Amino acid sequence: MTVLELLQSTTAYFTKKGVEQPRLNIEHLLASTLGKKRIDLYLEFDRTLSEQELEPLREKVRKRSEGVPLQHLLGHWDFYGREFGTDSRALIPRPETESLAETVLKEFSKGDQSANRLVDVGTGSGVLAITFALEQPAFSITAADVSQDALGLAQENAARLGVAQRIAFSHSDLLGRVDGPFDWIVANLPYIPTADLEKLQREVKFDPVLALDGGKDGLTIIKRLIESIPGKLAPNGTIALELGLGQAQPVRDFLVEQNYHDISMKKDYQGVERLLIARYG
Repeated sequence: MTVLELLQSTTAYFTKKGVEQPRLNIEHLLASTLGKKRIDLYLEFDRTLSEQELEPLREKVRKRSEGVPLQHLLGHWDFYGREFGTDSRALIPRPETESLAETVLKEFSKGDQSANRLVDVGTGSGVLAITFALEQPAFSITAADVSQDALGLAQENAARLGVAQRIAFSHSDLLGRVDGPFDWIVANLPYIPTADLEKLQREVKFDPVLALDGGKDGLTIIKRLIESIPGKLAPNGTIALELGLGQAQPVRDFLVEQNYHDISMKKDYQGVERLLIARYG
C-alpha cells in the first residue's frame, strides 16, 4: 500500500466512523508514525509502506475510530506556536484559550510591569502559565490545580520547554493554598453544566470530568473563585477568565454584585464573547 492509498482508504474509513476532519486525522497519525511532518507526506505519495510501518499505525487508527482524541494518540498538540504534551490527565489545549493568553499579554504590556505576580488557576497541562513564562519574562508565575495528575503533566511540559524554574506549581483547590497578593489572576475553569456532559462529543469525554464539570449551571466553580479573590488580589489587580457560550453576561452581572469594576467582555477568534477582564475594589 502506498502513502496516497493509505490516506485515501483511511479517510473513507474515518468518514464512515464519524471522525471529524478525517483526512487531517490520518495525515497527522501517519506523519507521527513515520517520524515526519505532515507536509512531507505530499512528497511521498508513491512510497510503499512496509508492514513494520503499518503495524503501529493500525492500532492508532482503530482507537481514533472509537473516539480516542487525536491529541492523545499523538501525545502532543500545539498551543500558541509551541508543542505541549497531551494525555488524559488534563484538558486538551483549545484555540479559544489562545485568545485568553493573547489578551493577558496585551493588557500586561500596556500597564505597570512591576505589577507582575500572576497565578494561573486550574492550570491543567500548564499551557497558559508556560506561555506567559516564555512570552513575558517579567512575569512571576504560580500555577495551581486541584488535580495532582494535571500538575504532573504541567511540570513535564514546563521542563520540556525550559521554564520549570520560572513557575511555582501548587496543588491547590482554586486559591486555597497559594499565597497572594497577585496582580493577575487568570483562569480557564470548568464551565460545562453537569447535565450537558453526556451530550458532549465523544472525544471531549476523554478529558477529565474534573476539568469539564462546572456544576448545575456551569458557573459554580467560576463563582466560587470570584468570591475567594478578596485578599488574594493586589490593589488595582486584574482577573481574566475564559467562559462558556452565553456565560459572559451573567458572570459580568455577578462581578458587579461582588464589587468588581472596569469589566470588559472580549470575543474569541470565532466571535464568541468568551473572555472577561475585571478589577476588584
